[in-house]
Amino acid sequence: MEPKTIAISVGEPAGIGPDTLIQIIQSRREHQLIAHADPDLLIQRANTLNLPLKLVDPTNKNSLTAGVLAIAPQKLVDTCTPGKLNANNSDYVIRCLDAATEDCLTKSADALVTGPIQKSIIKETSIKFTGHTEYLANKMNVPNVVMMLASDEMKVALVTTHIPISQVADAITSEKLKIIIKILNENLITNFGIKEPKIMVCGLNPHAGESGHIGCEEEEIIKPCLKNLITNGIKLTGPLSADTIFNQENIEKADAFLAMYHDQGLPVIKSSSFGGIANITLGLPIIRTSVDHGTALSLAGSGKTKFSSLKKAIDFASRMSIKK
Repeated sequence: MEPKTIAISVGEPAGIGPDTLIQIIQSRREHQLIAHADPDLLIQRANTLNLPLKLVDPTNKNSLTAGVLAIAPQKLVDTCTPGKLNANNSDYVIRCLDAATEDCLTKSADALVTGPIQKSIIKETSIKFTGHTEYLANKMNVPNVVMMLASDEMKVALVTTHIPISQVADAITSEKLKIIIKILNENLITNFGIKEPKIMVCGLNPHAGESGHIGCEEEEIIKPCLKNLITNGIKLTGPLSADTIFNQENIEKADAFLAMYHDQGLPVIKSSSFGGIANITLGLPIIRTSVDHGTALSLAGSGKTKFSSLKKAIDFASRMSIKK
């Protein structure tokens, strides 16, 4: 496998993003990681964790060596204590994300991996931010993207992402569903090398609406849309009841599942594979993956964190880069 360059946006400085990155570079790597972060922050955290860390320029030939990390420096605005949020550093979080993204847009890096952020603290500032997925789409002027979580066992994509449950039904339109499915299908082909993806689609209502007796969205929106896309060659099954769609037989034969909203599909994959999942944004002009967990403030600097999700995010980013 040809070595890839992965830009890392480390995320919330008071969380476990710095910890997991320092942990993962304790062994030699196949792909180069370039951290967009404050050097002093990483050194201080490494000292707290009692782990060796040497920061080098991305051009350094030893940047794949155990304990060595390439860095593109960004300075914190204010002090940072593990586990204690500081709204003054929200600008730093966004600067790191922007710089890492720019590396990918200019082809200096093959993919972007983002660490966990604390949306609540960013929202305390004037920065408009609802999540990585939406922010990156707006930044790159991409009208439609798809959020998908992937493990070695299954892939679950979403029609809607970070909106209140009360708004979900109105947000599911035939046009939106058509766009989401086309993006999902195309990316399964181009980024994952699946020639004819098989996608299973959840219904919105209990029992997929029971032929209109428990909601009309399946009959009026979802079924006609799927029928149209099937005639155009996309392999779709559904809408199926969300309480039975994720059985083992379906998991083994489906290339991806499409859930109508965030907490319909993600609890399933997270309950079975938490810590071994990558959060992937489909439809961007760059490859972007992320971890499946939050900032875990109570664990920051404790040495008790696990870096398995970051490892999986890097793994998917490198594999998707090769397919491009």
